Amino acid sequence: MSTRALRERPAIERPGREVRVKVADHAIAGDGQHLVTLGLGSCVAIAIHAPRARLGALAHVLLPDTSIARDRGNPARFADRAVPLLVEALRARGATEPLVAKLVGGAGMFAQLLRQGGVNMGARNTEAARAALRLAGVAVVAEDTGGDYGRSVWFDTASGTVTVRSLRGGDRVL
Repeated sequence: MSTRALRERPAIERPGREVRVKVADHAIAGDGQHLVTLGLGSCVAIAIHAPRARLGALAHVLLPDTSIARDRGNPARFADRAVPLLVEALRARGATEPLVAKLVGGAGMFAQLLRQGGVNMGARNTEAARAALRLAGVAVVAEDTGGDYGRSVWFDTASGTVTVRSLRGGDRVL
């Protein structure tokens, strides 16, 4: 199997409680499992929950859209393509109810290195995720975005609770 094909497949559900989602990756998990992604800087974690089905989907997106990338093959890498991927995967697993989303990350990392008026990739990623969710009809019910510090996410697929951890902000529950 090619490395490209491997990158396009979601993380595999393990029998344990945690499913790790790496950068430019996604996963779907069911009741009793946690989707976890670590080290969000300017990247954005898009957590979509199907409350009645007790299912969750998580993507760790790197870029807002394909217009600024040479390699466009991995949909989980881009906010505008990750959202439809997650929604379709949840629907395929039986989620019929309205879905809700929570966003984490999108920090303005190393802002002091940007020239005046430079591109804040974190803000672009966050806005692209919001726009894609709006287009998909998924309401954003909570977020912990912006700032200039990194975060990690623990998403409980049964309850929909997203715990955000950061050195600067401690733990925050969305």
